[in-house]
Amino acid sequence: MRDKHTLRALREGYKGRAVYKIQEIDKKFGVIKKGNKVLDLGCYPGSWIQYLLKRECNVAGIDIKDVKGLKFKFIKKDVYDEKIFEKLDDDFDVVVSDLAPNTTGIRHLDQERSLDLCYRALEIASRVLKPKGNFLVKMFNNDKMKKFVGDVGKKFGYVYVFKPKVSKKRSKEIYIIAKLKFQS
Repeated sequence: MRDKHTLRALREGYKGRAVYKIQEIDKKFGVIKKGNKVLDLGCYPGSWIQYLLKRECNVAGIDIKDVKGLKFKFIKKDVYDEKIFEKLDDDFDVVVSDLAPNTTGIRHLDQERSLDLCYRALEIASRVLKPKGNFLVKMFNNDKMKKFVGDVGKKFGYVYVFKPKVSKKRSKEIYIIAKLKFQS
């Protein structure tokens, strides 16, 4: 069943409803600036890419699924593949991650897999972000979220946890926004 946000996204030419999540986060927290060099982890189906291109960003994206119909640097690889670094610079202004595991319906397992993806996204950000770069990552809320937020806080000066209005109420997804200073 398609909800009103999905239908709106399709009407407006977006590849998915997630565009409204990044839009709301960016409007509230100013994560992305016009012209930024941005790495999008888990970029399929491409609605975040569409938003970033509208912001006139220089975009690279990584996913195991093809993203079609958009002009950006696409790397078809698993984020766990170390060879991604051969194709990436280390001067991104922003790393965004909407990575999500293939869900099993087993809440604990799905949350653990989400957390593992979050740590991988943080590791990638640590390797490719410029000093003072920004980081945005989705995770499934769980009892280890506080530790993850603390680990992000060790690298960034400002960390905020946020659930966009467009997220489904029953969804456990939340976003961690990290800004200001980055220490490698």
